[in-house]
Amino acid sequence: MSANNADDVRDRYWAKTRNLTIVVLALWAFFALVVPAMVTTLNQFTFLGFPFGYYMIAQGSLLAFVIIIWAQNWRQDAIDDEFGFGED
Repeated sequence: MSANNADDVRDRYWAKTRNLTIVVLALWAFFALVVPAMVTTLNQFTFLGFPFGYYMIAQGSLLAFVIIIWAQNWRQDAIDDEFGFGED
């Protein structure tokens, strides 16, 4: 493997990892900052019998964070495997 090829692989790996991190941070900011700011508007709707804004603050955002963490780990493992940095 030449130095240029190794640098190219490393650059593509970090580009994919950086892009994944940007998406994860944007989703986190949406559920941590935007959804609470819109709680009054969201309360006009109901979900499982609760005002939707209340539900999102109490459980929805927490559920979204767990899903975001799971998806980020799943996707990062796939990126690691694609470039030969995976475990096993």
